Amino acid sequence: MYLTTKGLVLRETNYSDSSKILTVLTDSEGKITVSAKGARRKGSKIAAASQFLAYSELTLAKSRDRWYLNEGNTLELFRGLRNDIQRFSAGAYFAELLEAAADEDMPNTDILRLGLNSLYTLSEGKKDIGLLKAIFELRLMCLSGYEPALFACAICGEPEPERAALDCAGGIISCAKCASGNDGKVIKLCTASLAAMRYIVSVEDAKLFSFTLKNAPLKRLTMAAEAFVETQLEKQFRTLDFYKNCTDFIISGET
Repeated sequence: MYLTTKGLVLRETNYSDSSKILTVLTDSEGKITVSAKGARRKGSKIAAASQFLAYSELTLAKSRDRWYLNEGNTLELFRGLRNDIQRFSAGAYFAELLEAAADEDMPNTDILRLGLNSLYTLSEGKKDIGLLKAIFELRLMCLSGYEPALFACAICGEPEPERAALDCAGGIISCAKCASGNDGKVIKLCTASLAAMRYIVSVEDAKLFSFTLKNAPLKRLTMAAEAFVETQLEKQFRTLDFYKNCTDFIISGET
């Protein structure tokens, strides 16, 4: 069986002296494991397409329930990530999140599109990395079936709750009065950070990255999005630690 599809490499693992095992998010098959024989050899015709975070048109062969990469034509390599350690580390985190959210052998073009658009915007270098990260995290949770209920206090129904807080386990917001006594992980929000979260979960794709947020509201948004992902997926992400270490190193070098 042969298949031509488009796919994003989410993970690469060296296998033998010359080959790789790839985790690829494809538009037609969902998340699949692909053997890239000879990809590490000098001059290999599939070397570029088997790079981490390469988006390519792939020709695959299937034998005994295993996919093999025969040919690859790169469509986007996100070069802006490859010479900037902070943006690359954020891209690596995006890839790990996509791998956690995507289902094996079940296509979800919305998740793939979000991943590609987020990586492209990250690669351009024109938007704040922390803001892009929060947008990606929250939107991915929505597409994965974990959309938080943000448009009213879940307890009293107040549409504009005073001193709102996000209950990360419940996926709800509550006002200061109703939040008292909650033993779970709760992140306090301000008016601007709550408005940003509402925008992210509801806006059309074309306008997803078309807003800015700074200072304390941005910090609250990034804290809430990150905590919500970790709580809902019940997973710690090694690439998130890598991203934070890179960010801390860059900040310390600037001060």
